[in-house]
Amino acid sequence: MLDWLYEIVAQLIVWIHTALSTVVPKDSGWAWGGSIILLTVLLRLAMVPLFVKQIHASRKMQELNPKVQALRKKYKNDKQRLNQEVMKLYQENGANPLSGCLPLLVQMPVFIGLFQTLKRISDAKEGHDVFALKWDLVESAQNANIFGAHIPDTFLNAWGADPKSWTAIIVTAIAVVISSCTTFFTVRASMKRQPVTDDANPMMQAQKMMVFLAPLFGLFGLGFPLGVLMYWVTSNSWTLAQQHYIYKRYPPLSTTGDANGTPAKGAPPKGGPAKGKAAGTKTAGSKAAPAASGVKAKLKKETAPEPEPEDTKAKVVRNQPTRKSRSKRSGSQKR
Repeated sequence: MLDWLYEIVAQLIVWIHTALSTVVPKDSGWAWGGSIILLTVLLRLAMVPLFVKQIHASRKMQELNPKVQALRKKYKNDKQRLNQEVMKLYQENGANPLSGCLPLLVQMPVFIGLFQTLKRISDAKEGHDVFALKWDLVESAQNANIFGAHIPDTFLNAWGADPKSWTAIIVTAIAVVISSCTTFFTVRASMKRQPVTDDANPMMQAQKMMVFLAPLFGLFGLGFPLGVLMYWVTSNSWTLAQQHYIYKRYPPLSTTGDANGTPAKGAPPKGGPAKGKAAGTKTAGSKAAPAASGVKAKLKKETAPEPEPEDTKAKVVRNQPTRKSRSKRSGSQKR
């Protein structure tokens, strides 16, 4: 069903191999390995506009994330209404959540086509063509030597061979390890450049899980031909370099300001802690004396000896009446 795709991939390999054969021997591993690497680079160059579009779509989604979180809280008990409101928000702002999947959707058919082409090259019987590759090219690709291994070699086949081909085992094992590491660093770099959002968001949880599951994908590489592993390593290395350049040119949005690092309204200035060091020290110094005296007074109060308790029995004070003169008692005036 996808033979037309395999024909295109095989024809691209033939053209690139023909061009490289003018520089290096056509039957060498450099010619066939270089064909795979150059094919990968050309395809990734063609996908750069899609990657830039993915970055813009991601930035748009980041801008709308606070509104989406507000809708989640508002309609947390009504999933259908929540989906309707979120899609309405995306449509009104021209955001498309699927735009971030474009590079992957374009890259997957190429990966499948290259995998099937190289697999059929390795399994081809004598005298049989493989898509656009004639038998003489198929035989040349089967015998191409790259550091002692051949392009159709896989780690599992090399390990199960009798006798074992240790050179093929080492080369394919190194390729598997490098492909796993580059996959991990690619996903990790993408996660580090994402702004911190709601940790309860299922998408955020899935991205965190991908960081730890990415190295496990390398286990699938044990059954991949060396040519596919070369494509995988080249593609991941390109992605790392491309992410570094694109994100440097289009930095991710900050959670407290814009992409240029301008703080949001009410946020402290960027150089606040550094520039306000002297003022902060002065303020702290002015408050240090009252604070210290207060502490000393508190300690003095705590360490001061308690006074001896006085007699708790209240003293009875008897007010003796004063004797008044007769004139004052009778109210008559003195004569």
